[in-house]
Amino acid sequence: MDRRRRDGRPSRTSYRLAAALIATGTAMFVVGLVRDHAGPPPQPPSSDLVLPGPRNAEPAPAIALPRSIPKRIKIPSIKVDAPIRPVATERDGTLGVPPLSRVREVGWWKEGPTPGEDGNSVLVGHVDSKTGPGAFYSLGALRPGRRIEVVRGDGTSPAFRIDRIQRVDKDEFPSDSVYGQQAGPELRLITCGGKFDRKRGHYLDNIIVYATLVPGPRNAAPETRRNS
Repeated sequence: MDRRRRDGRPSRTSYRLAAALIATGTAMFVVGLVRDHAGPPPQPPSSDLVLPGPRNAEPAPAIALPRSIPKRIKIPSIKVDAPIRPVATERDGTLGVPPLSRVREVGWWKEGPTPGEDGNSVLVGHVDSKTGPGAFYSLGALRPGRRIEVVRGDGTSPAFRIDRIQRVDKDEFPSDSVYGQQAGPELRLITCGGKFDRKRGHYLDNIIVYATLVPGPRNAAPETRRNS
Protein backbone atom coordinates (compact mmCIF):
# COMPACT_ATOMS: atom_id res chain seq x y z
CA MET A 1 0.00 0.00 0.00
CA ASP A 2 1.29 3.47 -0.87
CA ARG A 3 1.76 5.37 2.38
CA ARG A 4 2.29 8.78 0.82
CA ARG A 5 0.20 11.19 -1.19
CA ARG A 6 1.04 11.68 -4.84
CA ASP A 7 2.33 15.17 -4.05
CA GLY A 8 4.98 13.59 -1.80
CA ARG A 9 3.60 14.82 1.53
CA PRO A 10 2.68 12.29 4.22
CA SER A 11 -0.98 11.36 4.30
CA ARG A 12 -2.98 11.05 7.53
CA THR A 13 -2.65 7.29 7.06
CA SER A 14 1.14 7.52 7.07
CA TYR A 15 1.04 9.45 10.34
CA ARG A 16 -1.01 6.66 11.92
CA LEU A 17 1.32 4.01 10.55
CA ALA A 18 4.31 5.86 11.91
CA ALA A 19 2.67 5.83 15.32
CA ALA A 20 1.94 2.10 15.25
CA LEU A 21 5.06 1.15 17.17
CA ILE A 22 4.33 3.62 19.92
CA ALA A 23 0.78 2.33 20.16
CA THR A 24 1.81 -1.32 20.48
CA GLY A 25 4.81 -0.54 22.60
CA THR A 26 6.62 -3.86 22.62
CA ALA A 27 9.34 -2.95 20.13
CA MET A 28 9.71 0.74 20.84
CA PHE A 29 11.87 1.51 23.85
CA VAL A 30 12.49 -2.19 24.45
CA VAL A 31 13.65 -2.12 28.04
CA GLY A 32 14.21 -4.86 30.53
CA LEU A 33 14.29 -2.51 33.49
CA VAL A 34 17.01 -3.45 35.95
CA ARG A 35 16.24 -1.54 39.13
CA ASP A 36 19.71 -2.23 40.53
CA HIS A 37 21.12 0.72 38.60
CA ALA A 38 18.28 3.22 39.06
CA GLY A 39 14.84 3.61 40.51
CA PRO A 40 11.73 3.86 38.37
CA PRO A 41 11.59 6.93 36.10
CA PRO A 42 9.62 9.95 37.38
CA GLN A 43 5.99 10.17 36.35
CA PRO A 44 3.70 13.20 35.91
CA PRO A 45 1.49 13.78 38.97
CA SER A 46 -1.59 13.45 36.75
CA SER A 47 -2.35 11.95 33.36
CA ASP A 48 -2.76 15.35 31.68
CA LEU A 49 -0.96 18.53 32.78
CA VAL A 50 -1.84 21.62 30.76
CA LEU A 51 -0.35 25.11 30.97
CA PRO A 52 -3.01 27.36 32.56
CA GLY A 53 -4.27 30.41 30.76
CA PRO A 54 -5.00 31.09 27.09
CA ARG A 55 -2.77 29.51 24.47
CA ASN A 56 -2.44 30.57 20.84
CA ALA A 57 -3.24 27.33 19.04
CA GLU A 58 -2.12 28.73 15.67
CA PRO A 59 1.21 30.59 15.97
CA ALA A 60 1.85 33.17 13.27
CA PRO A 61 3.45 31.52 10.21
CA ALA A 62 6.07 34.30 10.20
CA ILE A 63 7.85 32.76 13.19
CA ALA A 64 8.42 29.44 11.39
CA LEU A 65 11.99 28.55 10.42
CA PRO A 66 13.26 26.94 7.22
CA ARG A 67 14.10 23.27 7.25
CA SER A 68 17.33 22.36 9.07
CA ILE A 69 18.35 19.01 10.56
CA PRO A 70 18.34 18.97 14.38
CA LYS A 71 21.64 18.09 16.07
CA ARG A 72 21.09 18.29 19.84
CA ILE A 73 18.27 18.72 22.34
CA LYS A 74 18.73 20.59 25.61
CA ILE A 75 16.24 20.57 28.49
CA PRO A 76 17.96 22.40 31.36
CA SER A 77 15.30 21.68 34.00
CA ILE A 78 15.95 17.91 33.78
CA LYS A 79 19.62 18.17 32.75
CA VAL A 80 19.20 16.75 29.25
CA ASP A 81 21.84 17.57 26.65
CA ALA A 82 21.67 14.80 24.07
CA PRO A 83 22.64 14.28 20.43
CA ILE A 84 19.89 13.75 17.88
CA ARG A 85 19.93 11.22 15.05
CA PRO A 86 17.37 10.86 12.22
CA VAL A 87 15.02 7.87 12.43
CA ALA A 88 12.53 6.67 9.84
CA THR A 89 9.34 4.74 9.52
CA GLU A 90 10.25 1.07 9.12
CA ARG A 91 8.80 -1.19 6.41
CA ASP A 92 6.23 -2.58 8.82
CA GLY A 93 4.98 0.93 9.60
CA THR A 94 6.71 1.18 12.98
CA LEU A 95 8.77 4.15 14.07
CA GLY A 96 12.51 3.61 14.31
CA VAL A 97 14.43 4.62 17.44
CA PRO A 98 18.12 4.91 18.32
CA PRO A 99 19.71 1.50 19.00
CA LEU A 100 19.77 0.25 22.58
CA SER A 101 23.55 0.52 22.46
CA ARG A 102 23.00 4.32 22.28
CA VAL A 103 20.18 4.95 24.74
CA ARG A 104 21.50 8.44 25.50
CA GLU A 105 20.69 9.58 21.94
CA VAL A 106 17.36 10.96 20.75
CA GLY A 107 15.67 10.12 17.46
CA TRP A 108 14.07 12.70 15.17
CA TRP A 109 11.35 11.40 12.82
CA LYS A 110 12.88 12.58 9.53
CA GLU A 111 9.69 12.13 7.51
CA GLY A 112 8.13 15.02 9.43
CA PRO A 113 9.06 18.68 9.94
CA THR A 114 12.35 19.70 11.49
CA PRO A 115 12.06 21.54 14.84
CA GLY A 116 11.02 25.12 14.08
CA GLU A 117 9.24 24.39 10.80
CA ASP A 118 5.46 24.59 10.57
CA GLY A 119 3.87 21.39 11.85
CA ASN A 120 4.68 18.84 14.54
CA SER A 121 8.32 17.78 14.82
CA VAL A 122 8.55 14.44 16.64
CA LEU A 123 11.49 13.41 18.84
CA VAL A 124 11.61 9.98 20.49
CA GLY A 125 13.93 8.67 23.17
CA HIS A 126 14.51 5.68 25.40
CA VAL A 127 13.48 5.92 29.02
CA ASP A 128 16.03 3.29 30.10
CA SER A 129 17.61 -0.03 29.23
CA LYS A 130 19.34 -2.94 30.93
CA THR A 131 22.50 -0.84 31.07
CA GLY A 132 21.08 2.33 32.60
CA PRO A 133 18.83 5.38 32.15
CA GLY A 134 18.08 6.64 28.65
CA ALA A 135 18.07 10.19 27.29
CA PHE A 136 14.42 10.73 28.24
CA TYR A 137 14.55 9.01 31.65
CA SER A 138 13.35 12.17 33.44
CA LEU A 139 10.80 13.32 30.86
CA GLY A 140 7.97 12.62 33.30
CA ALA A 141 9.42 15.21 35.70
CA LEU A 142 8.79 18.07 33.26
CA ARG A 143 6.05 20.60 33.91
CA PRO A 144 4.16 23.04 31.66
CA GLY A 145 5.98 26.32 31.15
CA ARG A 146 9.49 24.81 31.09
CA ARG A 147 11.71 25.31 28.04
CA ILE A 148 13.26 23.01 25.48
CA GLU A 149 16.04 24.06 23.12
CA VAL A 150 16.97 22.31 19.87
CA VAL A 151 20.31 23.01 18.22
CA ARG A 152 20.00 22.81 14.43
CA GLY A 153 22.48 22.37 11.61
CA ASP A 154 22.03 25.94 10.34
CA GLY A 155 23.29 27.40 13.61
CA THR A 156 19.90 28.30 15.08
CA SER A 157 18.76 27.06 18.50
CA PRO A 158 14.98 27.54 18.61
CA ALA A 159 13.37 27.44 22.04
CA PHE A 160 10.05 25.78 22.75
CA ARG A 161 7.67 26.28 25.68
CA ILE A 162 6.04 23.17 27.14
CA ASP A 163 2.25 23.46 26.98
CA ARG A 164 1.20 19.97 28.01
CA ILE A 165 2.50 16.70 29.47
CA GLN A 166 0.34 13.66 28.86
CA ARG A 167 0.56 10.08 30.11
CA VAL A 168 -1.52 7.67 28.03
CA ASP A 169 -2.03 3.94 27.73
CA LYS A 170 -0.15 2.70 24.66
CA ASP A 171 -3.36 1.18 23.33
CA GLU A 172 -4.90 4.68 23.33
CA PHE A 173 -1.99 6.55 21.75
CA PRO A 174 -3.27 9.92 20.38
CA SER A 175 -1.81 9.69 16.87
CA ASP A 176 -3.68 12.70 15.50
CA SER A 177 -2.51 15.11 18.20
CA VAL A 178 1.08 13.83 17.98
CA TYR A 179 1.51 13.44 14.22
CA GLY A 180 -1.35 15.57 12.92
CA GLN A 181 -0.47 18.60 10.85
CA GLN A 182 -0.55 21.80 12.92
CA ALA A 183 -0.61 25.35 11.52
CA GLY A 184 2.49 26.51 13.40
CA PRO A 185 5.81 25.11 14.66
CA GLU A 186 5.35 22.60 17.45
CA LEU A 187 7.42 19.90 19.10
CA ARG A 188 6.49 16.46 20.43
CA LEU A 189 8.73 14.43 22.76
CA ILE A 190 7.85 10.79 23.37
CA THR A 191 9.11 8.08 25.69
CA CYS A 192 7.72 5.23 27.77
CA GLY A 193 6.17 5.61 31.21
CA GLY A 194 3.67 4.29 33.69
CA LYS A 195 4.04 0.87 35.26
CA PHE A 196 6.62 -1.61 34.02
CA ASP A 197 5.20 -5.00 33.07
CA ARG A 198 7.97 -7.50 33.80
CA LYS A 199 6.13 -10.36 32.12
CA ARG A 200 5.78 -8.46 28.85
CA GLY A 201 9.09 -6.61 29.21
CA HIS A 202 7.92 -3.04 28.62
CA TYR A 203 6.15 -0.06 30.12
CA LEU A 204 2.39 0.18 29.78
CA ASP A 205 2.11 3.91 28.97
CA ASN A 206 3.71 6.65 26.91
CA ILE A 207 4.79 10.05 28.20
CA ILE A 208 4.14 12.76 25.58
CA VAL A 209 5.37 16.34 25.88
CA TYR A 210 3.71 19.02 23.73
CA ALA A 211 5.62 22.25 23.13
CA THR A 212 5.26 25.38 20.98
CA LEU A 213 7.99 27.49 19.39
CA VAL A 214 8.78 30.65 21.34
CA PRO A 215 8.93 33.57 18.87
CA GLY A 216 11.92 35.86 19.04
CA PRO A 217 15.05 37.04 17.18
CA ARG A 218 17.24 34.29 18.73
CA ASN A 219 15.17 31.74 16.81
CA ALA A 220 15.59 33.44 13.43
CA ALA A 221 17.63 31.96 10.62
CA PRO A 222 21.27 33.21 10.54
CA GLU A 223 20.66 35.50 7.54
CA THR A 224 17.73 37.15 9.34
CA ARG A 225 19.75 37.71 12.51
CA ARG A 226 22.58 39.38 10.58
CA ASN A 227 20.13 41.75 8.86
CA SER A 228 18.22 42.66 12.03
